[in-house]
Amino acid sequence: MINFITRRAVSAAIVIVGVVTVIFVLSRLVGDPISLMIQPGMTQADIDGLRRYWQLDKPVLEQFGIFMQSALTGNFGNSIWQNVPALGLVLHALPATLLLTTSALIFSVIGALILGSISALYQRSVLDRAIGTFTLIGQSVPSFWLALMLILVFANELRLFPTGGYGSLRHLVMPTLALGLFPLARLTRLVRAGLVEALAQDYIRTARSKGLTRGVILMRHCLPNIAISLVTVVAVDFGLLMGGAVITETIFAWPGIGRLMIQAIDRRDYPVMQAGAFVIAISVVLSSLLADLTYALVNPKVRYG
Repeated sequence: MINFITRRAVSAAIVIVGVVTVIFVLSRLVGDPISLMIQPGMTQADIDGLRRYWQLDKPVLEQFGIFMQSALTGNFGNSIWQNVPALGLVLHALPATLLLTTSALIFSVIGALILGSISALYQRSVLDRAIGTFTLIGQSVPSFWLALMLILVFANELRLFPTGGYGSLRHLVMPTLALGLFPLARLTRLVRAGLVEALAQDYIRTARSKGLTRGVILMRHCLPNIAISLVTVVAVDFGLLMGGAVITETIFAWPGIGRLMIQAIDRRDYPVMQAGAFVIAISVVLSSLLADLTYALVNPKVRYG
């Protein structure tokens, strides 16, 4: 077990180094932040002073070396526009993003287990076809369009929820629905397919002949067999939700990392962009590592292999 954890941890560290490199390259493609800071009356000496202050006058490779050292120590420097530690800004916004992502993930997993189980138990019925239609629509609707429709219907027309903001359960409902519909639809199809295959196995017929109820068969014998595939997709979905939260947070004025990143990109604020992308990447890598460890707990073959 220790060797298994060590191998996964080393792989995660290599991925993080690769992600840090990509972050540096992509942040430089956004544009020159100094061009946005030039004020009327500034001389070339003033502009050169700004470049020296933010270490943008150095060669790209030297900038990369400074960035790698800073990333490994967690020091990304100060925000160009707010002049406060960039990592502090990102960590301040992290709880809001984690709350929204976790809420959407819980909503999608619970909903998928319920809908997928119903669809598998009542195959080829009207209910099964209705759930299939719902999952097809759920995977086709863009999250930004759904977010706007939710605001128009439930906020502007029905006045049930606020149009945006952060601070209460009512603020969380619509962003959760907008962000969680796509993973809900995909997980529902996964659960249904896994349960349909499991219900056709011989040991399920044996369990039925023993007089076990549908619920007991489902919980004891079927769902454990789809656990690994479900954990895999959930781990991937966590990363997708962290990235997808950028659009959702912007639409609902949710004060998370995604909204902060959009503001940083608009202002070409390198330190905040780099710190935000780094924290998101670390979260995704840790979720994948946690999924690997969960495999080892669920299936001993993975652990011993």
